[in-house]
Amino acid sequence: MSTGPAAPPVQGPALRVSGVHHVAIIASDYARSRRFYTEVLGLPVVHEHYRAERQSHKLDLQLPDGTQVELFSFPHPPARPSYPEACGLRHLALRVADMEASVAALAAHGVVAEPVRIDPFTGAPLTFFADPDGLPIELVGPVP
Repeated sequence: MSTGPAAPPVQGPALRVSGVHHVAIIASDYARSRRFYTEVLGLPVVHEHYRAERQSHKLDLQLPDGTQVELFSFPHPPARPSYPEACGLRHLALRVADMEASVAALAAHGVVAEPVRIDPFTGAPLTFFADPDGLPIELVGPVP
């Protein structure tokens, strides 16, 4: 049951979304998170900027399908309210072709993933682990 305001009545055609462009993440330690996303997850850098007026780094990373992950740093960002059930973005889910190899690659970097389980609705194997700031990341493998 929602406790927010009621949705406005539909007055026109639905928006036609063609995909996800990017997901933005704010890191508490830019260098640590940059290493995690580029070296552990293997995401290539598209652009990297330091915005002096905001004391903020902005790193654009590329996924194979064209979706991007934007990694930001800001001075003294507030902590995430809870894990993982805070209101708002719950987790980032990444598609992988080989779940076993992906979990092994994480382990080689010292990243502990939950035991792989099967989604009861889709049949896909999945697991969760956390980025350096505790953001939950899900890996979703192909349905056997």
